[in-house]
Amino acid sequence: MSTDKVQRIANEIYQNVGGPDNVDKLIHCMTRVRMTIKDPSKVDLTGLKAIDGVMGVVEDDTLQVVVGPGTVNKVAQAMVDQVGVELGEPFPASASATSTATDQDLVNQKAAEVKAAQKAKQKQTPIKRALKSISNIFIPLIPVFVGAGLIGGIAAVLSNMMVAGQIGNNWSELIMVLNVIKNGVFAYLVIYVGINSAQEFGATPGLGGVIGAVTLLNGVTPKTPLHNIFTGQDLVAGQGGILGVIFAVWVLALVEKRLHKWIPDSIDIIITPTLTLLSIGLFTIFIVMPIAGVISDGLVGAISWILNVGGAFSGFALGALFLPMVMFGLHQILTPIHIEMINKTGMTPLLPILAMAGAGQVGAALALWIRCRRNKQLTNLIKGALPVGFLGIGEPLIYGVTLPLGKPFITACIGGGIGGAIIGGLGNIGSIAIGPSGLALVPLINNGQWLGYVFGLLGGYAGGFVATYFFGIPKDAISDEEPKAAPVATDNAVDFNAAPADNVALSENTIYAPVKGQVVPIKSVSDEMMATEVMGKSMAIVPDKTSAIYAPISGKITFIADTGHAIGFTSDQGEEVMIHIGIDTVNLAGKPFQINVAVDDHVTHGQTIGQVDWQRIIAAGLDPVTITIVTNSPQFAIEKQTLNQATTFNTALMTLKPNLA
Repeated sequence: MSTDKVQRIANEIYQNVGGPDNVDKLIHCMTRVRMTIKDPSKVDLTGLKAIDGVMGVVEDDTLQVVVGPGTVNKVAQAMVDQVGVELGEPFPASASATSTATDQDLVNQKAAEVKAAQKAKQKQTPIKRALKSISNIFIPLIPVFVGAGLIGGIAAVLSNMMVAGQIGNNWSELIMVLNVIKNGVFAYLVIYVGINSAQEFGATPGLGGVIGAVTLLNGVTPKTPLHNIFTGQDLVAGQGGILGVIFAVWVLALVEKRLHKWIPDSIDIIITPTLTLLSIGLFTIFIVMPIAGVISDGLVGAISWILNVGGAFSGFALGALFLPMVMFGLHQILTPIHIEMINKTGMTPLLPILAMAGAGQVGAALALWIRCRRNKQLTNLIKGALPVGFLGIGEPLIYGVTLPLGKPFITACIGGGIGGAIIGGLGNIGSIAIGPSGLALVPLINNGQWLGYVFGLLGGYAGGFVATYFFGIPKDAISDEEPKAAPVATDNAVDFNAAPADNVALSENTIYAPVKGQVVPIKSVSDEMMATEVMGKSMAIVPDKTSAIYAPISGKITFIADTGHAIGFTSDQGEEVMIHIGIDTVNLAGKPFQINVAVDDHVTHGQTIGQVDWQRIIAAGLDPVTITIVTNSPQFAIEKQTLNQATTFNTALMTLKPNLA
């Protein structure tokens, strides 16, 4: 591309995003210029999309302008060169901005990021957006819950042993220290939640933390209590709990943003936080705490009543329905409920029951392994997914094995229900912290009830196995024969570590799968630009746990992203192909990827060109789906060869013929 065209695209992008002064920083991935926008209202989306050379626009945490591989790095570099910064560095403040506006700009920047994220989800319902926000608040805290919970569990075990006389009183100080560490999380959890809530809703994090601390009623004593204005009873520290803090901080964010607009810049930094804290502090103490306290008590009481009265029946229903809840994103509301139950009762009886859903998946996978042992593609998927499935990481089994096959997903849910029925029937089995499931949850089970939890796991394994073995095996999954629509040999008796050219006769105009996994419809991909095939005809694969990346064609490597998440090829026949590993994985700075080839290297179809740590991608909350794109699609007549099929390096995705029209 000529220098003039690159500069023109860079200039026109700036013109339609409100100029360089409206950009906080800029990076790029293999196809997109990604900008953090200060004020989204200044962005002309219609104008951006109309720029000659722009293929599409995506609104997310960053504004993403799709200009294509090979072009994006030149355009992005031209844009930062105009400003005088490096890629990823903060843009300098406008020369016309006053010094008093700097602090407000920092707040507006965060608010703009949240607003952009909200706009990107316009197609979702308000309920789904609320659930996503709740998830964003608690995900950063999950490692803390796990660590502190395990430490608290160790302290509880030692304390019980000391009471029983199995160890001496000289352990008491160690027990005290362990509890101090545990309480550093749970005693002040509302503060952490307040900070994270403020970040999620676009408010100042410190103000959110203060509102969380307000609910602790620091300084209030039984002799000088504060009273509930509705009932006259004394307010209790922590009343209203986590749910109340989230709601109060949401209101705080609304108030703070409005005050930033009303208060003059010269006094904004003094007046806005003072008025915000005063008004929301009073609102929290006298309105939110009483009302949220009633709601929280009622919610915890209702769930406890359901489990106590329903017993095994309630356990079956919860265990069987949890995975469908996950699919619809409804499970995210459970996190604050778990925490409230831990705060009020010392444990959450919900988590062990819901963990049985993963046990049902494990049992179903074992049945599939035995009944479909001739299907090497499927059994390879199961082998990769089972170890982490036992540890409670169920996504590989769900999305790579049972859900694509249909029946096994249903029978796995039945297995989860059986495990849940055992837990619910036994009763009094809870977790003292949230985070893991499967076998990894055993150390967090309360009061030595871990054996009952293990019985539940075994029931879930057995239930999923039996239901799947007799009722959940699709006939077309038993054999290793591939559908006739895919004109390639099966991978039976193929050495996956050998160069495929030594084993398989390859088509000269075929593009093959770059990872092992399950083909899914391209329209199901969460990224709009990918789903609508803006860059060219595409196929999507949800990978299994096999880490290898394979060359999809025989040809030359034309580009490799600095972060390793995207690789471009030009085949010996002229096809230009890009593989894009995961959605938004550019944000991981290359950590999950190890690429073993270089630009201009010649590769052979099926050659291992690198490795991916899929779990690191999933743990970051990102989608690992891998897209194969023919970026010069107009030059070919392209036929997609496979859908809803497990893949190996030798699975044909697309066949191409020169477009003579």
